[in-house]
Amino acid sequence: MKHHHNPSSFITSSRIISRTMSPSDSHGDERANLAKRIVPSMILSRGSDKARIDPRHLAPRDTAAGRFALVGNIIITGGTGAIGTATARAVLQHGITGLMIFDLGVAKTMDKVDALRREFPDAKIEARDVNVTDEDAVGAAVEETAAVLGSVDALVCFAGIVHSQDAIETPAATFRRLLEVNTTGSFICAQAAAKQMIKQQTDAASPGGRIIFTASISAHAVNFPQPQVAYNASKGALLMMKSSLAAEWARYGITVNSISPGYMDTILNEGEGLKEHRLQWSARNPLGRMGDPEEVTGVVVMLLSRAGSYVTGADYAVDGGGLVF
Repeated sequence: MKHHHNPSSFITSSRIISRTMSPSDSHGDERANLAKRIVPSMILSRGSDKARIDPRHLAPRDTAAGRFALVGNIIITGGTGAIGTATARAVLQHGITGLMIFDLGVAKTMDKVDALRREFPDAKIEARDVNVTDEDAVGAAVEETAAVLGSVDALVCFAGIVHSQDAIETPAATFRRLLEVNTTGSFICAQAAAKQMIKQQTDAASPGGRIIFTASISAHAVNFPQPQVAYNASKGALLMMKSSLAAEWARYGITVNSISPGYMDTILNEGEGLKEHRLQWSARNPLGRMGDPEEVTGVVVMLLSRAGSYVTGADYAVDGGGLVF
C-alpha cells in the first residue's frame, strides 16, 4: 500500500480532511482540528440469557470433558514454534476440526505440520506462509482460511520476536520493529479474524469467536538480568490492546484474552550464551524451574472452550509464580 504525504490528511471520525499545509502551520492546525473532531461511542453487548447455564441441570455436553471440548476452526500464528505446535496438538485433541497455521518459512517446518496430519487424520490441517505485519497478506490469508476450512472461529497469536540490548544503545528502528511484529502484527491478525467472525454471524444467537494474544511476564515486570526495553514495551501494549478489544467486540460475541508465559524452555532460551541467565531465571522462580510449552496449553484450551465463555479482557500468567516477587 502506498502512502502519499502531500496533501496532508487527517482522519476525523469517519470524515477525511485533506489540504496542503506548510510545516510551520501544521502543528497549530492539528490542534485546532481537535475541537472539531467527532469521537465515536463504544457500544456494549446487550447480553443474552442463552449463555447462562443452570449447574443443577447440566446437559451431557456441559459435564466434565464436555466443558473443555472445542469445536470449529482455528488460526494459530507462529504455529510451527514450540508453544504454537504444542497448542495446535492440544486444540486438536480437544475437538478442533480445522487448523490453519500462519508462520514464516513454513516450507522448512512442514515436517511439524505433516506430523499433526498423521496424528489427527480426521482434521483438516493447513499452513500458509504469512507475514503478520502485512495487512493485505493477513486479510487475504484469513479469507482463504474461511474458504478452505469453512469458517474462522478462533485465533491464537503466538507470532513474535525478541531482542535484548541496553536501552541506551537500542536503535529506534529496532524498537519500532519489535512493536510492529509483536503488537501491530497481533492487532492486524485480530482485526482480520474479527471481521470474518462478524461476517459469519447470521443472527443474534450466532456464536461470535475467541481471540487470544500472547503477552508475557515482560508485560508485567522488568526482566532480570537481561535488558530488553523494546520487547517489554511491545508486550505491555498487548495487555491494553486486549482489554480495549474485549470491550469493543463483546457486542459481537467475541471474547479477547491474553496469556503471559514466563521463561519457557524453548529454542529462544537455549544456548551456551544463556546458561547463566537460565540458572538465574530458575533460581528466582518459586517452582525453581523454567516452563514447558505443554504447560501453556491448558489455559488456552480453557479460554477457547465453554468453560471460558464468561471470560474476556483477562490475562493469565503461566509463569511458575515468577510474578509474585
